[in-house]
Amino acid sequence: MYPLTRLRRLRCSEEMRTLVRETSLSPKDFIAPLFVCHGENIKREIEAMPGQYHFSVDRVIEECRELYDCGVSGVMLFGIPAHKDGTGSEAYHEHGIVQQAIRAIKNAVPDLIVIADICMCEYTDHGHCGIIHDHYVDNDATLVYLCKQAVSYAQAGVDMVAPSDMMDGRILAMRKALDENGFINLPIMAYSAKFSSAFYGPFREAADSTPSFGDRRQYQMDPANGDEAMREIDSDIEEGADIVMVKPALPYLDIIRRAVDRYDVPMAAYNVSGEYSMVKAAAANGWIDGDRVMMESLTAIKRAGAKIIITYFAKEAACKLNQK
Repeated sequence: MYPLTRLRRLRCSEEMRTLVRETSLSPKDFIAPLFVCHGENIKREIEAMPGQYHFSVDRVIEECRELYDCGVSGVMLFGIPAHKDGTGSEAYHEHGIVQQAIRAIKNAVPDLIVIADICMCEYTDHGHCGIIHDHYVDNDATLVYLCKQAVSYAQAGVDMVAPSDMMDGRILAMRKALDENGFINLPIMAYSAKFSSAFYGPFREAADSTPSFGDRRQYQMDPANGDEAMREIDSDIEEGADIVMVKPALPYLDIIRRAVDRYDVPMAAYNVSGEYSMVKAAAANGWIDGDRVMMESLTAIKRAGAKIIITYFAKEAACKLNQK
């Protein structure tokens, strides 16, 4: 009871606030998404995502060394293919752009965790996340190609695969395919509750993955549904997912918290492109303190319960934390 209880006593100095802080960030919490393209000596800024780039393989190695030196745990690779077709064939080709990047990064920075996103949208000529039959994404036909992609990345030496397609049954199919090909110890981080979100806009420019018709609401989740998100996570865990993910992060902190309270499985959250670009745009206009908003946002994701934060702020936030 006031005045015996004065909660402000523990806020009176930075040292005291640090002493009693409940949630702390570390560079080890972060995974940095990277976009890899064909060519040499390419580091081309993405207009909608200031500070993010398309990298050729030789330049992505430089970026990975910097991230590792900052203490960032790993990277997640997205490929910009030289060729697109109806089955996204470069996604599972031995010499596809992501496969090249995996080999190069693991050779140059072997202790950096390399995760490969598994989806077809960047690689198909229609921009959808699967095989199209009669203007509809065929779930079971798509599983075959997702499995081929996962095995190809495993053969290239990836540390983890992360399917983002939201097809039913893809975790079980992928687990079986990896095991049958001798990759029983390769973990799967499932985009389990991936919502059909307007916050993905800048990514679609970065990955050149805007659908040529329709949208992705027939397979990505309705933003209004929290109980369904729990069912999706249930399903992925039952099928063999080692880590589950909620995407986007900030509009779905309630989903992250519900999942952490319910499941004893590591939780990842994807701080997506729109969340990043809004902060960058507002900071560039002088409307907010960009650094403070960045750190506050990442802290909120960690406080909600995420153990792993996939974020375009990874290097920037890690450098800031290292200065303390």
